[in-house]
Amino acid sequence: MTAYQRLQADLRSKPRTWLITGVAGFIGSHLLEALLQLGQTVVGLDNYSTGSPLNLNDVQRRVGEEAWARFLFHRGTVIDIGYCREATQHVDYVLHHAGFVSVPLSIEDPIGCHDANVTGMLNLLVAARDNRVRRVVYASSSAVYGDDERLPKVEEQIGRPLSPYGASKLMNEIQARLFLEHYAFESIGLRYFNPFGPRQNPRGGYAAVIPQWITALLRGESCVIHGDGSITRDFGPVADVVQANLLAATATSASRLGGVYNVALGAPMRLDELYTRLAATVAELTGTSPGPAIHRPPRAGDVQHSGADTSRIQRELGFAPGLGLEAAFTETARWYQTELNSRT
Repeated sequence: MTAYQRLQADLRSKPRTWLITGVAGFIGSHLLEALLQLGQTVVGLDNYSTGSPLNLNDVQRRVGEEAWARFLFHRGTVIDIGYCREATQHVDYVLHHAGFVSVPLSIEDPIGCHDANVTGMLNLLVAARDNRVRRVVYASSSAVYGDDERLPKVEEQIGRPLSPYGASKLMNEIQARLFLEHYAFESIGLRYFNPFGPRQNPRGGYAAVIPQWITALLRGESCVIHGDGSITRDFGPVADVVQANLLAATATSASRLGGVYNVALGAPMRLDELYTRLAATVAELTGTSPGPAIHRPPRAGDVQHSGADTSRIQRELGFAPGLGLEAAFTETARWYQTELNSRT
């Protein structure tokens, strides 16, 4: 039995109360679904700036009405500390995923990025501390590695952030450490490396690449690769992100607190290879033959190469990746195929 399987059994036998900020977003809605299926009580906070009520509707359909009755939703923003104070009352754990999520958009709107990510995180930490929450697990990012060229990325070695988004996530890690040192308030950060899966937003110029490409391929449209295709990313299924959050929230060793962990498969992939594999996945589902991708200039602020060393999270939290990439690509493509079919 894995550490995660043991944890799931423990949660079923001893339910807790959780707050998920950004609950209507991609990762937040998957955390909600998993926790409700484990018999937990969940409070959600979201202002729908990037999340969607459709994500919550999808979770409701999947978990059923009995489980859905254990979910309490607050519509509000972490930028307002009043919402943070209200939402953190009588909560055991906070999974903080509200915030600004785009590197290129943060360059266009650095103030908005700072407000959502830096001020929002500080508000949440203060509210959680004052309401005696046990621990906050928060979304950091591989963007904190910035211009450091060493691969794979190891938690202790970071460079200078290349975008306001990366800077905001680094500031989150600094705030979390200070709250541990000055107030003995517990937190753990998770540096995500390109998670993907169902319910990820495929629309807009700042959409993540996997849902954007899968949707375009299903529609018979061309996909755009920024650069020559040699950029590498470490993609990971969203189910692994859920696992990492729950393991981090409930870790018992004091040495884990105040730290950060890479969350990824530890298997970087070139974007041109990613396109080939996604095109093959969609072709198998639809019987079509997608054409070649279109190449355009690289985007400002994007890191050229990214790949994670995941030995620390495996060693210290017992993290073990679940679905492999092929199975996760297929699961994701099927979800988007169903969504597109339901709209036609």
